[in-house]
Amino acid sequence: MYSWSLLSTLVVVSTALAASPSSTTSAAPAPSPTVPYASDDPNYPLWNLDSDITPEPIRGGLGATILGPQNVPVELQNPDALAPPTTDNGNVPNFKWPFSLSRNRLQTGGWAREQNIKDVPSATDIAGVNMRLEPGAIREMHWHSDAEWAYMLSGYVRVSTVTPGGQVYLADVGPGDLWYFPPGFPHSIQAKNTTEDGAEFLLIFDSGSFSEDSTFLLTDWLAHVPKEVIAKNFQVDASAFDNLPSHELYIFPCGSPFYEISKLGLIPSNVAKPPIPDVTSDMVVPNDTPIPYTFSFSQVNGTKTAGGTYKVADSTTFTAATTICAAEVTVEAGGLRELHWHPTEPEWTYFISGEARITVYASSSDARTSDFQAGDIAYIPPSFGHYIENTGNTTLKFLEIFKSGLFQDISLSQWLALTPPELVKAHLRVDDATIAKFSRVKQEVVGPAQPASTSA
Repeated sequence: MYSWSLLSTLVVVSTALAASPSSTTSAAPAPSPTVPYASDDPNYPLWNLDSDITPEPIRGGLGATILGPQNVPVELQNPDALAPPTTDNGNVPNFKWPFSLSRNRLQTGGWAREQNIKDVPSATDIAGVNMRLEPGAIREMHWHSDAEWAYMLSGYVRVSTVTPGGQVYLADVGPGDLWYFPPGFPHSIQAKNTTEDGAEFLLIFDSGSFSEDSTFLLTDWLAHVPKEVIAKNFQVDASAFDNLPSHELYIFPCGSPFYEISKLGLIPSNVAKPPIPDVTSDMVVPNDTPIPYTFSFSQVNGTKTAGGTYKVADSTTFTAATTICAAEVTVEAGGLRELHWHPTEPEWTYFISGEARITVYASSSDARTSDFQAGDIAYIPPSFGHYIENTGNTTLKFLEIFKSGLFQDISLSQWLALTPPELVKAHLRVDDATIAKFSRVKQEVVGPAQPASTSA
């Protein structure tokens, strides 16, 4: 047992310490971080497509030169792969695919190339096809088990479909416009003679395993049905089908003789082109579907922001498109598609013009940065945080496409601005003046970084 004298001494000392007045001149101790502060090291792309250098995997004091062979053109396109930002970490699967690496199917009258799960294994929900048709050329009448959404890149096409109820829809579609056909709806696509180049478009399907080589084609089907059965079905003589193709046509020419000869340079420039038939001249019966299957997206004005524009086409505006929606975004030089994520759906991004980089955050400290040019695709899984930055000196333009009837995103800035400030300060160690600059409305596209303030 302790003696009373020892206990008495401890009581006196503790009482004296408790009664000691605090200093009125000492400052409050600086907060000690729970974890080290984030690095201030710059992580800009170290070069671009126009750089006259031999790229090396060196960033700051990290890395070393390459002693073996190099593919310099590819490395110039991908600075953040060869010399990644120090903020990258872990093992995020590849989320980039250039259409230029896809096998191209060449046909008389056009071509088609695709991206699906075979190219990007993580892209399980969306596949894409880039297709080109010469004037008058036809993408064979067909259908498929997945929905088809399309964006016109150049030129004009005439599309048609018939619903299960026997209703008809036929329309012309031009640059920046859309069409959508539900699963199983038979349809046709034909390039118009509006321009000498024909048409090019992007097709999107709501399944990552979709393949253009596995569509249900009119000629392919009938080539595999006994001819007497075909004759019985249509109640005609079998000889009516003596010229039935023996295999699929897929893409084939069907232009007027004028355009076939003009391609050979045999028609003088002063000879007028034949008139283009009006869409009504092609109609067997007038359109009678309750909703349209095309949408004049090019006529929708984009919302202007500090760094660019954006506009959305989903089922609230394009009623037919119940499983696929999209945003068309432009970002000016130095601008940024703000830090955000999409709650439940992956983002299939297609770059139309410009240069960009994206960093995706996949949780568990995993992050990866990739660089993109026109014709490239990004596939960002649901809820992965990301941004899209314009790294070039021209306007960046791209499509964000989703397997959903409704467009949804969550803005990091808006989330933090609408959260109790003390909670945000506890996480980020920022002051009230910084929090006050967080936007309470979605910015979508922000401008170049603001210059650092200087004290007087």
